[in-house]
Amino acid sequence: MKTRRTLVTAVAALTASALLGGCGDGDAQETVGSKGSKNAINIGPDQHRVRGKKVDSIAAKVPAAIRERGTLRVGGSADAAAPLGFYATDDKTRIGSELDIATLVADTLGLKVDFQPVSWENLFVGLDSSKFDGVFSNVTVTEERKEKYDFATYRLDDLAFEAKKGTSWRVKGSKDVAGKTISVSSGTNQEKILVDWSKQNEKAGRKPVDIKYFQKDTDYYLALQSGRIDAYFGPNPTSAYHVASAGQTQIIGRFSGGGDQVQGKIAATTKKGSGLVDAYAAALDHVIRDGSYAKVLKRWGLSSEAVKKSEINPRGLPKP
Repeated sequence: MKTRRTLVTAVAALTASALLGGCGDGDAQETVGSKGSKNAINIGPDQHRVRGKKVDSIAAKVPAAIRERGTLRVGGSADAAAPLGFYATDDKTRIGSELDIATLVADTLGLKVDFQPVSWENLFVGLDSSKFDGVFSNVTVTEERKEKYDFATYRLDDLAFEAKKGTSWRVKGSKDVAGKTISVSSGTNQEKILVDWSKQNEKAGRKPVDIKYFQKDTDYYLALQSGRIDAYFGPNPTSAYHVASAGQTQIIGRFSGGGDQVQGKIAATTKKGSGLVDAYAAALDHVIRDGSYAKVLKRWGLSSEAVKKSEINPRGLPKP
């Protein structure tokens, strides 16, 4: 979601170069992570994606005009935010978990994905103008957005504390961050949570949190490795990807992007009344049941954010 910035181009470039784990065989498949590890992540242009098969009864839920067109026009953010959506090592092929999920859904609906990367604000402009049939781009369900859009959930919206590998420190609540030095992006959900926790600690007689802000996302990790901060608090997907690719850090606590109020959920987003939300939910439920959904999340290190079923327009983050 826009108010929770993800790691952008600098981190993706760092991962693709300095953190390159090795190459495969004949097709020079490039990966990040420990060389030879079964958890290595393919970031080359040849993705060998997990694919699905058309299910006629689910495909029949798609509006006739889209079935006749044969393509599903999907909007996605053009930002580089591994593992959600970023460019492969050829700098032109778009890859990531969001595109993989969209492809699985389209396969189930018997459609070909027409993926169109645009700026964040243009995702919603595209939905409003019917340029897109849907958006698969880490969009969180909110009560405000539900007034204009329909949602079919496919992943939990979680935040994570990331610290140096080997630390025994764990974060389960506000008291665990008392007196700690933690970096966070300004204007984000995680900043609000951290500020609230710091106030709670002071009220309880504990030390406040020493919150640090940096200009560049990569600076968080430099500060973490040098010991200038104790942890970085950011989106779980990008932190999980960094843990898997760099091998220098670990997740020490996970929390809902909605804080204590509600479990945040990421969803396929479509214009309200488009007639597609039921088809999306049915397709997602199908790929969850047949195991292909789990394979996609596993290959990107996001298994911890799996959902058991797709929900249509569930309770979202409250209005500001």
